[in-house]
Amino acid sequence: MKFPPLVLIAGFLCFSFAATAEDELTVPGFTSYLPFEKNSETPTDHNSLLQMFWFGDLKHPGSLDAAVQLRLPAGQKTTLRLSLAGKSADVTAVGDTNLTTLAFGSFEIASPGYQKFTLESLDNTNLQRDDIESLSLRGPATAEAHFNLKSRINAASVHLSYPTLAFTNIDAFYCEVTAVEDPIWTYYMACGWQRGYLGMQVNGPTERRIIFSVWDSGNEAIDRDKVAAENRTTLVGKGDGVNAGDFGNEGTGGHSHLVYSWKTGEKQRFLITAKLTDPDHTIYSGYFFRPDKKEWMLISSWRAPHDGNYLHGLYSFNEDFAGDNGYLQRKALFGNQWFRTADGAWHELTVATFSHDGTGRSDRLDRFMGVEDGQFFLSNGGFLPGYTKFGEKFTRPARGQPPADIPSSILP
Repeated sequence: MKFPPLVLIAGFLCFSFAATAEDELTVPGFTSYLPFEKNSETPTDHNSLLQMFWFGDLKHPGSLDAAVQLRLPAGQKTTLRLSLAGKSADVTAVGDTNLTTLAFGSFEIASPGYQKFTLESLDNTNLQRDDIESLSLRGPATAEAHFNLKSRINAASVHLSYPTLAFTNIDAFYCEVTAVEDPIWTYYMACGWQRGYLGMQVNGPTERRIIFSVWDSGNEAIDRDKVAAENRTTLVGKGDGVNAGDFGNEGTGGHSHLVYSWKTGEKQRFLITAKLTDPDHTIYSGYFFRPDKKEWMLISSWRAPHDGNYLHGLYSFNEDFAGDNGYLQRKALFGNQWFRTADGAWHELTVATFSHDGTGRSDRLDRFMGVEDGQFFLSNGGFLPGYTKFGEKFTRPARGQPPADIPSSILP
């Protein structure tokens, strides 16, 4: 996902499903979720019994009839429970050579909004999520209902973009990020620009990282081995304990990360700089303020070819990069943004514009931006009601004081 928002959104088509009361709405099984704790890499243990769920935004109160289609070996019995809107229904079925349909009857939806449809097995028949073909719904409450019907079940990626078009010689960009929600497989990117990104990531239950990456030149999207030497970004230097190497599959380039247990609810501080070395090259550096040592450290510096530019296209984002727990909310605060121009002057960024990736167009509408505690926030996932419109602008209160503790030695 790690491209500037204007690149990300280009070429996506809007897709939606608007059911009428007479239509049967079919929700594929592969769009469902298994239950995860937010810091777990594996689904919550339910004694080997299947549990899975879907979320749908129902626009109208009323009744709906629900059924499930599943693959069950001929002659095998199973009992499943479907729970919705405070009611549960149990159905036993016997498999045959075709898809087996379990009709769970009627459910009453009292008010519009997101509803959770939970399907669970009541006997140990080793059913898996892949055995469930679909959830079928019909009735007045399904009119204009909204579900994600695609196989990508990640929450939408959401971005802030900062207006800097009036400035052409930006050599430093500073931003603070505070994680509010921290499910694994989350990346909160603080400082992005036209060639890379710097931020913090939740990689697993016990591992967190500070990540800084810079793209190669050229058009190779997948395999860095195919990138010619003259187009490859090269490592100039890195900090103690930092791992550096290659990345691909989202463009290619140089990747670096520091394994560091940054704290949720604690402000983290980031800085990127651009130093022009000649008309065709720029050295980009990423810095992180270590709260435990109370000092700035270099993550890495990279020499980018076919460049010779200052920073532009400044942005930040939230990303759900795995998807299995894409129903969980990801939320972070982004504040106190500043950039410096080559004449040494600092300028505060108090305006930002909201955007999202293609998933946010019509598949996942639980994506938000706003101002909270004097900072911008980004939120994705959680199946929360409402949404923020693409292109909406927000203004945070000005702080009026640029960061004063950045050593002159690390500035261009």
